[in-house]
Amino acid sequence: MSSEPKTLSVTIFGSEYKIKGADPAYIQEVAAYVDGKMRELEGRLSTGTPTKIAILTSMNLADELFRQRDELRRLETELRERAKRLDRALGDCLGDT
Repeated sequence: MSSEPKTLSVTIFGSEYKIKGADPAYIQEVAAYVDGKMRELEGRLSTGTPTKIAILTSMNLADELFRQRDELRRLETELRERAKRLDRALGDCLGDT
Protein backbone atom coordinates (compact mmCIF):
# COMPACT_ATOMS: atom_id res chain seq x y z
CA MET A 1 0.00 0.00 0.00
CA SER A 2 1.44 3.36 -1.06
CA SER A 3 1.47 6.32 1.30
CA GLU A 4 2.42 8.62 -1.59
CA PRO A 5 0.11 11.67 -1.69
CA LYS A 6 -2.40 11.54 -4.54
CA THR A 7 -2.64 14.28 -7.15
CA LEU A 8 -6.02 15.96 -7.30
CA SER A 9 -7.30 18.40 -9.87
CA VAL A 10 -9.07 21.47 -8.47
CA THR A 11 -10.50 24.53 -10.14
CA ILE A 12 -9.98 27.91 -8.54
CA PHE A 13 -11.34 31.03 -10.20
CA GLY A 14 -11.64 29.28 -13.54
CA SER A 15 -8.13 27.80 -13.60
CA GLU A 16 -7.28 24.17 -12.99
CA TYR A 17 -4.50 23.21 -10.59
CA LYS A 18 -2.95 19.85 -9.77
CA ILE A 19 -2.48 19.53 -6.02
CA LYS A 20 -0.80 16.70 -4.13
CA GLY A 21 -2.14 15.80 -0.74
CA ALA A 22 -3.15 12.95 1.50
CA ASP A 23 -6.77 14.03 2.00
CA PRO A 24 -8.65 14.81 -1.25
CA ALA A 25 -11.75 15.99 0.62
CA TYR A 26 -9.69 18.52 2.56
CA ILE A 27 -7.96 19.75 -0.60
CA GLN A 28 -11.35 20.19 -2.30
CA GLU A 29 -12.67 22.07 0.73
CA VAL A 30 -9.70 24.45 0.80
CA ALA A 31 -9.85 25.02 -2.97
CA ALA A 32 -13.59 25.74 -2.79
CA TYR A 33 -12.99 28.19 0.06
CA VAL A 34 -10.31 30.07 -1.90
CA ASP A 35 -12.47 30.06 -5.03
CA GLY A 36 -15.41 31.42 -3.05
CA LYS A 37 -13.31 34.18 -1.51
CA MET A 38 -11.98 35.18 -4.93
CA ARG A 39 -15.47 35.25 -6.44
CA GLU A 40 -16.80 37.22 -3.47
CA LEU A 41 -14.07 39.82 -3.95
CA GLU A 42 -14.64 39.90 -7.71
CA GLY A 43 -18.28 40.78 -7.04
CA ARG A 44 -17.26 43.72 -4.85
CA LEU A 45 -14.70 45.16 -7.28
CA SER A 46 -15.78 47.23 -10.25
CA THR A 47 -12.79 45.98 -12.25
CA GLY A 48 -9.97 43.63 -11.50
CA THR A 49 -7.62 41.28 -13.24
CA PRO A 50 -7.32 37.72 -11.97
CA THR A 51 -3.88 38.62 -10.61
CA LYS A 52 -5.22 41.61 -8.69
CA ILE A 53 -8.10 39.55 -7.33
CA ALA A 54 -5.68 36.77 -6.29
CA ILE A 55 -3.39 39.23 -4.50
CA LEU A 56 -6.24 40.99 -2.70
CA THR A 57 -7.76 37.62 -1.77
CA SER A 58 -4.38 36.54 -0.40
CA MET A 59 -4.26 39.70 1.71
CA ASN A 60 -7.80 39.07 2.99
CA LEU A 61 -6.98 35.44 3.84
CA ALA A 62 -3.77 36.49 5.59
CA ASP A 63 -5.81 39.04 7.56
CA GLU A 64 -8.25 36.26 8.58
CA LEU A 65 -5.32 34.09 9.65
CA PHE A 66 -3.67 36.87 11.68
CA ARG A 67 -6.96 37.76 13.41
CA GLN A 68 -7.62 34.11 14.24
CA ARG A 69 -4.08 33.70 15.54
CA ASP A 70 -4.45 36.80 17.72
CA GLU A 71 -7.80 35.52 19.04
CA LEU A 72 -6.25 32.13 19.81
CA ARG A 73 -3.41 33.79 21.74
CA ARG A 74 -5.94 35.90 23.66
CA LEU A 75 -8.01 32.83 24.53
CA GLU A 76 -4.92 30.85 25.55
CA THR A 77 -3.84 33.67 27.86
CA GLU A 78 -7.34 33.89 29.32
CA LEU A 79 -7.42 30.12 29.84
CA ARG A 80 -4.02 30.14 31.59
CA GLU A 81 -5.19 32.94 33.89
CA ARG A 82 -8.40 31.08 34.74
CA ALA A 83 -6.43 27.89 35.41
CA LYS A 84 -4.13 29.81 37.78
CA ARG A 85 -7.13 31.29 39.62
CA LEU A 86 -8.77 27.88 39.90
CA ASP A 87 -5.51 26.36 41.14
CA ARG A 88 -5.21 29.08 43.81
CA ALA A 89 -8.87 28.66 44.81
CA LEU A 90 -8.48 24.90 45.05
CA GLY A 91 -5.31 25.33 47.08
CA ASP A 92 -7.15 27.69 49.43
CA CYS A 93 -10.02 25.22 49.82
CA LEU A 94 -7.65 22.34 50.54
CA GLY A 95 -5.41 24.43 52.76
CA ASP A 96 -2.33 23.99 50.55
CA THR A 97 -1.17 27.58 50.77
